[in-house]
Amino acid sequence: MHKTTVKKLLHSKANNQKVALKGWVKTFRANRFIAVNDGSCLANIQCVLDFEKMDETVLKKIQTGAALSLQGMLVESQGKGQTVEIQIQQIAILGESNPDEYPIQAKKHSLEFLRENAHLRIRTNTFGAIMRVRSALSFAVHKYFQEQGFNYVHTPIITGSDAEGAGEMFRVTTLDPENIPRTESGTVAHREDFFGKETHLTVSGQLEAETYAMALGKVYTFGPTFRAENSNTSRHLAEFWMIEPEVAFNDLIDNMDLAEDFIKHTLQAILDNCQEDLEFLEQRLISEDKSKPAAARNEMTLIEKLNFVVKNEFKRISYTEAFEILKNSKPNKKKKFKYVLDEWGADLQSEHERYLVEKHFNAPVILFDYPANIKAFYMRLNEDGKTVRAMDVLFPGIGEIVGGSQREERIEVLKEKIKNLNIDEKDLWWYLDTRKFGTAVHSGFGLGFERLVLFATGMSNIRDVIPFPRTPQNASF
Repeated sequence: MHKTTVKKLLHSKANNQKVALKGWVKTFRANRFIAVNDGSCLANIQCVLDFEKMDETVLKKIQTGAALSLQGMLVESQGKGQTVEIQIQQIAILGESNPDEYPIQAKKHSLEFLRENAHLRIRTNTFGAIMRVRSALSFAVHKYFQEQGFNYVHTPIITGSDAEGAGEMFRVTTLDPENIPRTESGTVAHREDFFGKETHLTVSGQLEAETYAMALGKVYTFGPTFRAENSNTSRHLAEFWMIEPEVAFNDLIDNMDLAEDFIKHTLQAILDNCQEDLEFLEQRLISEDKSKPAAARNEMTLIEKLNFVVKNEFKRISYTEAFEILKNSKPNKKKKFKYVLDEWGADLQSEHERYLVEKHFNAPVILFDYPANIKAFYMRLNEDGKTVRAMDVLFPGIGEIVGGSQREERIEVLKEKIKNLNIDEKDLWWYLDTRKFGTAVHSGFGLGFERLVLFATGMSNIRDVIPFPRTPQNASF
């Protein structure tokens, strides 16, 4: 007999049909009622057995976390909360669970405790909901780009270039750490390494994606990226996933249009398809807020926040306009900002970005034309010589979620910028080639996928929206 799912059963009618189900015990009470979940949805289904007809040895093995296989009749539920239940006729224990050792009990656990048990935390309602939303968002990303005619490109994970120029990269090497070969001058002899040169885990697929955009027109990457930044904040991971579209012939305006349309479509997709999980996560946030002081509570519910982005037009202003607004704002004048703004050219912090979104405009914001000295080398220099055609998308509660730009297509300008940053031109010869052969205006952006999941689920720590977080001193799983 083919097994079905909890999700399908809960949407079925109680027609006294025989069904088969496999799942895990969430609770077992009164030697009669088993709440079973199989991961297909947030809800459990109640399964009722006649303990007088059950083998006592089997009854003892029905413990929280145990895996079951059962068959029975789908009937109208006699209890509250669901319309159907299963009257068990046959039951088998597929995998036992020791209640004295099983850490995921039917009670509230701290998020820190669950991070220490990341291999089992997915069995909680919270993480089940988070990961189903993450899955739906991932599908929505691909669906959007595929429907818009983009080609999916798998850019290298191992690279010899630093796209961001920050130098915070993980080395990839096969050299013996106990016997590292040296040159005559005493430096590491990278020629003897596997690739014959110094290589790292990628921080971005952008540079390689640009080369493909200059032939395929519209491409996107969606894959793992790595930053060796020794940060333990709630917004940083050493390994995370990046969404990076690159489009030939798109200027900065086109790029902003694409980012806004993309974000709205992906968030609308989870509003349409993850209602049960979003409502659960929303209630979790509401419950958390009750224990916080009024000033620290969320001003919008989770679903209101998602609709705030989906239904509002994004406000577009230049960095210079934003700087003047912030400089003259009450929090800045009264020095309530942690980072007080005095001089044009300062890198805006999350508190500044959130003020623009949540207080000044009451809408998502796209900032553009940033000072050149705080942005990457590949961004197109404006005619003023001081700013670049960069753009950041700012969200409520999170600040920057998307960073992008019109790329510098003029080879001489690009060479000069590379030189000024002391980047070896030889390392980027292939990137410069695209500016020699059929160069054209092109643009793209990067969106850290975990930042999007963080926003979509209302979680406050990025370590809770990726299955196995990689952070400083933490790679246990």
